[in-house]
Amino acid sequence: MFRLPIRFLFLSMLLLLTLFVGSARAATDSVHAGPASLATIVSGFGGDFNSRIAAIDALGVDGSDDARRVLVALEAGNLGLAADRVVIVDGETVLDAATGEALQTAVAEVDTITVNNRIRRAIATANAAFALVSSNRAERLSAATILRENATENLLPVLERALDKEQDDAVGSVLSYAVAKINLSSADAAKRLSAAVALGESSDPAVKNMLAALLEKSGEGSSATWIEPVAEVRAAAEASIRTIDRRVATAQTVGTVFSGLSLGSILLLAALGLAITYGVMGIINMAHGELLMVGAYATFIVQGLFRNYLPAWIDWYVLAAIPVAFFAAALVGVVMERLVLRHLYGRPLESLLATWGLSLVLIQAARVTFGPQNLELSNPSWMSGGIELAAGVVLPFNRIVIIGFAAFVLLLIWLMMQKTRLGMFVRAVTQNRPMAGCVGVPTARVDTLAFAIGSGVAGLGGLALSQIANVGPAMGQGYIVDAFMVVVLGGVGQLAGAVWAALGLGIVAKFLEGWAGAVIAKILVLVFIIIFIQKRPQGIFALKGRFADS
Repeated sequence: MFRLPIRFLFLSMLLLLTLFVGSARAATDSVHAGPASLATIVSGFGGDFNSRIAAIDALGVDGSDDARRVLVALEAGNLGLAADRVVIVDGETVLDAATGEALQTAVAEVDTITVNNRIRRAIATANAAFALVSSNRAERLSAATILRENATENLLPVLERALDKEQDDAVGSVLSYAVAKINLSSADAAKRLSAAVALGESSDPAVKNMLAALLEKSGEGSSATWIEPVAEVRAAAEASIRTIDRRVATAQTVGTVFSGLSLGSILLLAALGLAITYGVMGIINMAHGELLMVGAYATFIVQGLFRNYLPAWIDWYVLAAIPVAFFAAALVGVVMERLVLRHLYGRPLESLLATWGLSLVLIQAARVTFGPQNLELSNPSWMSGGIELAAGVVLPFNRIVIIGFAAFVLLLIWLMMQKTRLGMFVRAVTQNRPMAGCVGVPTARVDTLAFAIGSGVAGLGGLALSQIANVGPAMGQGYIVDAFMVVVLGGVGQLAGAVWAALGLGIVAKFLEGWAGAVIAKILVLVFIIIFIQKRPQGIFALKGRFADS
């Protein structure tokens, strides 16, 4: 009669007891899960080297403040062992690494853990895992990039959590690559397939090597087996490798063209002034390269003045150096023209020898004034860095600025030549000097002004060159021959010809350098120009006018 209620009562009490014990255990676990977990991680520092590396990775996965405290102590060289216990040395106090509790151990009894390069890399990776939760986008992007290169399977949960929460596309893309690289060695074929497809968006040769490893076989002969057993994964890896190859080839081609445009821009700045002076006066100015040097040293002086007197404005010294470099080189050009070249018009051999002597004088003057060693100018912050097209293919901002600067200078020269009275006089003297003099053009004054402008443009070329190369007394010697080749190839006195010749020679030279090396490329370019001039002596663009046609 009372059997059912007694059984029911007994079962009810048993159920309540079970629930109470379970909730108490859960509460106890929730209270002690962190310390117990951290104690387990910290205990790894008492083992061998591999155990310590695994413990560092585990700290990054843990992500707690206590884990960060242990990692900071390790990085500072304050983590050590005392009687088989992992401790932290904090001044004269020794703390338990897991709990932070102060111990009675003396500092002298602690054997600190040595931090070598491999441990430093592991620490950097763990710190990157902490930085993934930063509110600063730049910090998250930097951390994701580090983890993409160094992430281990232990950090996969951290990466996946960060990827789920990441809102920025660039950071999310890097995290996706990191997760895919780890999943490529997963035991799950579906994860490997997804990773092989995702890695096809990369341009890193290291990723290509990882994918290529899946297409190899282990063993020999008929017993050889694929490292990747699933055919679908191998097919995805092959497709991703082809995609990476196409992307890298395209990026390298763009990089080569960009390098050619950069070189062509320097040649253009060097040749524009030479095209003006050679076209107007017929002077073969062998000191034109030293005018580049004058502009570069003027830029160096401006940088020094900003560094000493206007340090807050140091990033803008390049803009201030533009008029200084122009007028410094123009002043040197005027002095050369007034004192020497004016007396040698119509005598090309004597003017060539005289300007060669002037180049030696300028080089020696630079050595005496600034010293024989090369000087390096620092780029402003807004010209530092670059645009990465692929791994190893970067378009530097300083070269991008130089290309834009060359285009700006070219525009100003064109406006001067086509829209001003001085430009009309220069064109008239270039085409027919005797007739220009007969109709009232002051040819002597035009010679001086044209030489000043041409020298000033060369000074601007030196300013641009100082941002990508060292400044030294002999820096202009390497560009004088190339500048003459640009002028002769483009056509005497022709700005359009100078542009086409400079950019064309720059791009062709860079492609040939990648194929045959710098020396062979220079020889091939010279042979091409000789053959071209034999067939078309007037250059790409012929000089127009009655005097030119006679």
